[in-house]
Amino acid sequence: MKDFDHLVSVWQGQPKQEHPSVDEVLKQVKKDIRGITSRMYWAIVTMTATMIGAFILMFFMAFKSPATTIGILIIVITIALYLYMIVRHYHILNKRDLTQNPTDYLDSLKEYQKNRTKVVGWFYYIYILLLSAGLGLYFIEILENASLTFKLATYGFTFIWFMFTTFYLKPRMFKNEEEKLNLMIDRLERLQEQFD
Repeated sequence: MKDFDHLVSVWQGQPKQEHPSVDEVLKQVKKDIRGITSRMYWAIVTMTATMIGAFILMFFMAFKSPATTIGILIIVITIALYLYMIVRHYHILNKRDLTQNPTDYLDSLKEYQKNRTKVVGWFYYIYILLLSAGLGLYFIEILENASLTFKLATYGFTFIWFMFTTFYLKPRMFKNEEEKLNLMIDRLERLQEQFD
């Protein structure tokens, strides 16, 4: 019986778990969403500027080889596809107000996470392959009169950069964003459980 009394006193001595404040959770989720959408916004701005620059290059520069124009066209199409995906994700995150209906918002956030994971996984590799092909075709004419050393250095650096972004930066960026989304979803689920 003494052990039971000790167990009861230990149990009662545990600090009470406080439920997170609704306002606190909503502020934090809004802040996290604002951070993600802000990065997306600047990605949209830079990709738009890059696409405009590529269009200007393609239409106002006189290239001898059609391969160069095809290479730039591949780059423009690739950037347009990536831009479409970012804009779509940006609108998904911005279209709903968290304070209007948190349950619908939670459902849309889960759907966004599921779609993003599926699309970003395979799309990124297609994006890198198309961008590499476009740059490869573009470099044929641009590096035509360059020395062999410079050509090898340019192709080598481009290859190393794509490998670095694909196998080092991409996993870390997407893991970081995935963790933030999981944390937001977890906070909203705990908040929802409070009211159920």
